[in-house]
Amino acid sequence: MRESKHFTDMLVERGIKKEWAKLALDSPDRIEKKGDGTRHLIKRIPEFGNRWLRVIVNTATVPETLITAFFDRRVR
Repeated sequence: MRESKHFTDMLVERGIKKEWAKLALDSPDRIEKKGDGTRHLIKRIPEFGNRWLRVIVNTATVPETLITAFFDRRVR
């Protein structure tokens, strides 16, 4: 899987540890497949106040590309 520059920039800017993103990729709590060719992997991160991390992957590219990651306040 390839990391976009935006993805790596957002990890730094938002204080998201790369290991947390890897947890979302390897063992997501929830997966949402979207009609725009993306897959959203959602993982609760206990070390960050039990907030939900959303990692978005472009499945239309080869190899698949990590687009962005953010803590999603809308997930319950």
